[in-house]
Amino acid sequence: MFRNYKPNRNSFVRQDYPAKRRLPLVILSLGLALCAGFFLVDIGDPQSAAQIPLESLNSAAAAEEEPVLEPEPEPELRIARAEMSGTVKQGDTVSALLGDYLSAQQIYQLARQSKNTFALNGLCAGQPYQLCTLDDQFDSFLYDIDQDEQLLIRRQDDQFEISRVPIDYEVDEVVVRGVISSSLFNAVQEIGEKPGLAITLADIYAWDIDFILDIREGDSFQAVVEKRFREGEPAGYGRILTAEFVNRGRSYQAVLFKDGSDNNPAYYDPAGKNLRTAFLKAPLPFTRISSGFTMKRFHPITKTWRAHPAIDYVAPTGTPIKTVGDGTVVRKGYTSGNGNFAEIRHINGYSTIYLHMSKFAKGMGKGKRVTQGQVIGYVGSTGLATGPHLCFRMRKNGDPVNPDRIKVPSAPAVSKENMEEFLALATPLLARLDGGEVLHAKRDEQKETKLDS
Repeated sequence: MFRNYKPNRNSFVRQDYPAKRRLPLVILSLGLALCAGFFLVDIGDPQSAAQIPLESLNSAAAAEEEPVLEPEPEPELRIARAEMSGTVKQGDTVSALLGDYLSAQQIYQLARQSKNTFALNGLCAGQPYQLCTLDDQFDSFLYDIDQDEQLLIRRQDDQFEISRVPIDYEVDEVVVRGVISSSLFNAVQEIGEKPGLAITLADIYAWDIDFILDIREGDSFQAVVEKRFREGEPAGYGRILTAEFVNRGRSYQAVLFKDGSDNNPAYYDPAGKNLRTAFLKAPLPFTRISSGFTMKRFHPITKTWRAHPAIDYVAPTGTPIKTVGDGTVVRKGYTSGNGNFAEIRHINGYSTIYLHMSKFAKGMGKGKRVTQGQVIGYVGSTGLATGPHLCFRMRKNGDPVNPDRIKVPSAPAVSKENMEEFLALATPLLARLDGGEVLHAKRDEQKETKLDS
């Protein structure tokens, strides 16, 4: 039989290879596939490069080519702060002081809000103030109410914060001494001190010593006094912690002490007896007496002899007149003879009358309660008067009495429960008067505190 061993080239004939020959081919195919995958996949990223969007690749390339620019810092906002200091002038009002920075409506709102803290129509000529602005806008206003307190007005958005704040002083405690040749006022000036010290000393002893009638040449005084400083400049006096006044050979010592939380500080003698009595010795300090208490005096204007159951105190016009005791105003008015006058009713049937005043103190009226030492008016020459003076009269159950002759009880002494504390305070204070040392401890402590801070 003929067999053809040459197949036709144009036809495909499948040839089945044995299994042993096909295995190497499978292994070779898998190896080539793995190698191809190795080169196509990013080794540092588990995600295949084929799966990364083209836009991301282009962005990354652009980031490498172009430098990144840091944003420029915004310019720092600077606030212009300005402080203006001045003194209230005669006739100045809150509108005159703040009108350039606040509208009329804002000033009206401010005056109403401040009424219960401090009435802004009570600004006094001569008192210092400080005005602060931020970018020419009102920020704060600081006004000295008196020697101890300031009025502080601060703006918070569209509102005002109003308060009374204590004045921040540096304080020296010093011992001062003087001898009287003519008056307490002159003696204080002779040792280089200010008149305010003489007034404070006179107030301490106002119940025991009449500084018009009782003073004699050779009398002396000494005291431990707080001297105040503001920004390094002298700023008057603070408290007198203890004092001694020798009048006609008799020593009067005083120690300032607060007897319990419910009482105001008061002056006591070394045994704890209160120096205060029901009436002051006189309603005016540092004046002379032109006419005393008498039942027969020649009147310089009417040219007639008449009773003068009063004491005439000569003083400059405008000198403050103080009520000699607690009481109630029962009369206030004007007559052709008395001028401006006021009558005050006190305890135990006593009353006092004050004549020829130039004007009354603000708020003074019939029915008003007054306290000892409160200013009720000012010296003048209204009515029948040859010059500025105060005609002072006192009555007991309607009858005239000589103010210089009456004896009145003292205020309460130091309480038993606080006597030990009082003696512990009084003993070293009085010893300092004997030593005459200058006390700088308080101010030194303040300086150390500022350095530490």
